Amino acid sequence: MKIKNPFSFLSMDMAIDLGTANSLVYVKDRGIIINEPSVVAVNNKTGQILAIGEEARKMVGRTPAYISATRPLVNGVISDFEITEQMLKYFIEKSAATSKKLFGFGYLPRVIIGIPCGVTEVERKAVRDAAKNAGARNVFLIEEPLASAIGAKLPIQDPGGNFIVDIGGGTTEVAVISLGGIVASRSLRIAGDKLNDDIVQFAQKEYKLLIGERTAELIKINIGSALPMKEKKEMAMRGRNLVTGLPEEVVVFNDDIQRALDRSVKTIVGAIKTTIEETPPELLADVMSNGIYLAGGGSLLKGLDVLIARETKVPCRIIDDPLTSVVRGAGLALENIQSLSEVMSKDEEDAVPV
Repeated sequence: MKIKNPFSFLSMDMAIDLGTANSLVYVKDRGIIINEPSVVAVNNKTGQILAIGEEARKMVGRTPAYISATRPLVNGVISDFEITEQMLKYFIEKSAATSKKLFGFGYLPRVIIGIPCGVTEVERKAVRDAAKNAGARNVFLIEEPLASAIGAKLPIQDPGGNFIVDIGGGTTEVAVISLGGIVASRSLRIAGDKLNDDIVQFAQKEYKLLIGERTAELIKINIGSALPMKEKKEMAMRGRNLVTGLPEEVVVFNDDIQRALDRSVKTIVGAIKTTIEETPPELLADVMSNGIYLAGGGSLLKGLDVLIARETKVPCRIIDDPLTSVVRGAGLALENIQSLSEVMSKDEEDAVPV
């Protein structure tokens, strides 16, 4: 048997969910192999990258002045091009089964990257260029609601309405999908990070207590909710008193946190209602039958599915494993790149081969 490309096995096509909070990598035929925070630690004196991913996350809030541990993506888009490029390069190289020398043959991976549906052409180009500079051969972009719907195994290519809400770290994507395209959509810069910030602001306003982002996130996960809950829960909140400058601990209850999150949660629900209003009647009939599907880490906020169902009069359910829906969907698009090529955007030089 004649082998067309003796090094074809070296090409490791991959899908990347380049998220504001976490980045996940799916490698063809291997599944999800990387799930790390989108954090990079940099030595500001030398410009040297000290750590990326989980190691960098451990440094957040604990570094000396000349070291900064930051996220190079804000609200789902690139805010620091060079740092994002280095982060992508790290993920691509870490995904390789052998080592960096693997890429010396020129058989670089094809990469599919999930992006918010509201990004501009300039922001799309920034993602594409960063991936190519990081070592990708071809770069395809897929909008996150489409990827989430594919990951949830919804029949997006059928002539029916599929309603998906993807609540990530930096953005909330609301979309109605039919025939492989987005019919109506909303993209909000209110998501998991904004909910964390709401708790930080609540602590400062109510208790004059300064807490960190990680503390706020733990409170949100443990006792946060979108609706008042029957069961009363409490949690210790530790930080620095802004008046005395000394460390302090206060006990907060789930009702307090629910009120702190209320405005942002209502904004998300409002975007869902607006998208429903813009949905064509025929597709809306399908949505009423099929329901609204929630994806992303923010969908795990207690009571959010119940609140959305109550406010929209449409059944609402959380998909299986919502945290990985985008990368799983992008991975399925990668596995079926011929049949799903229409849902991806690409440059002419990145055209899907026939």
